[in-house]
Amino acid sequence: MQDVAVIIPAKDEADRISATVKAAHELPGADLVVVVDDGSSDGTGRVARDAGARVVRHSRNRGKGAAMESGAEAVRLLDEGREQPRHLLFLDADLADTAREAAPLVAPVRAGEADMTIAVFTTTVKLGGHGFVVKLSRDGIRRATGWEATAPLNGQRCLTRAAFDAALPLAAGFGVETALTIDLLRQGFRVTEVEVPLAHRATGTDWRAQLHRARQFRDVARALAGREPAVTPLVQAATRRLDGLRGRR
Repeated sequence: MQDVAVIIPAKDEADRISATVKAAHELPGADLVVVVDDGSSDGTGRVARDAGARVVRHSRNRGKGAAMESGAEAVRLLDEGREQPRHLLFLDADLADTAREAAPLVAPVRAGEADMTIAVFTTTVKLGGHGFVVKLSRDGIRRATGWEATAPLNGQRCLTRAAFDAALPLAAGFGVETALTIDLLRQGFRVTEVEVPLAHRATGTDWRAQLHRARQFRDVARALAGREPAVTPLVQAATRRLDGLRGRR
């Protein structure tokens, strides 16, 4: 059954995108891989195309939420004439060979048991030091919906087309996963987490990594502020932290 489209948002991932695309093509039922080159400067789009992906390019970096929307729209156009739209499997560009292990994310959606699945990595690789951002997202989701997420920021997700469309427009930047979970749960869609042996590049500890985490914090806080006004002060704190890191560059 060819019923899955893999969508891979990517920025400056030329070193890993080929392996990720090739591994995604091995997933059962995945007959379409779309890479959204979100303003890369390193040939990511060309490498992805050479590996067999359909490529959508943003001329400038527009953020993960926008890249997800562009990828899903490309799939919609390619689905014209199909009896049923493909399920949408979102994967990070730096999964490399481990992307072939994403099949368990699709199974509950295909079986009609879930409208969105979220990956919980079973690998022992430490994926960066952004625990404070994870806590912000997890606590915000719980306050907004009552649901306790294990991996609230994980971008490896499979959705039905109906669920994805119900969440539009997506939140900006790194707030997209948190907002997506809240918006679907509030509308009565079924969300479940699935353990998968995926792994991607660990986040470092240099100033670039710290700036990345500050941006994550800011974007998650902003996504939550639009869904639970009590967290608005967190947006101000995140913005001050980001500005401080920029000042030290």
